[in-house]
Amino acid sequence: MGDKDAPRPRTRKLYKFFNKPPRIAYALGLGTIIGKLVLLLTTRGRKTGLLRVTPLQYEQIEGKYYVGSAFGTRTDWYKNILADPGVRVKVGRKEFDAFAETCTDPVRIAEFLEVRLVRHPRMIGMMLRAEGLPPSPSRQDLESLAEDKALVILHPGIDS
Repeated sequence: MGDKDAPRPRTRKLYKFFNKPPRIAYALGLGTIIGKLVLLLTTRGRKTGLLRVTPLQYEQIEGKYYVGSAFGTRTDWYKNILADPGVRVKVGRKEFDAFAETCTDPVRIAEFLEVRLVRHPRMIGMMLRAEGLPPSPSRQDLESLAEDKALVILHPGIDS
């Protein structure tokens, strides 16, 4: 039997499909272009011990990198971080080790979403509308949405 909290197989396949283009872009040396929106997060598999690379949208805030998990604590990369918070990050041409701090506090996640809305109103607005929120979501709307989401704050250069 599988993990009851894991994303459904169809969703997982779609997610893997959309993860390929950013990884290919980085491999082709286009990190400076794609690195403005997407970083590559390398975690160690909690079951296999193998390195796993996941492209994620991010925001840099006060020298730290913030990534959100749309599937909350159910994603494999998030579970890997819970088992081992020492990660490797590639952003553009920069690569560094980091400590991954997990967060499921809806208030902090709503704050992150507010920053994303200010910086990328069209893209994030579209994503939030797909989640069923109104075009101009209130703080309460964001906190309600954040109740089943997760956030990871990547602290560069800090060992676990």
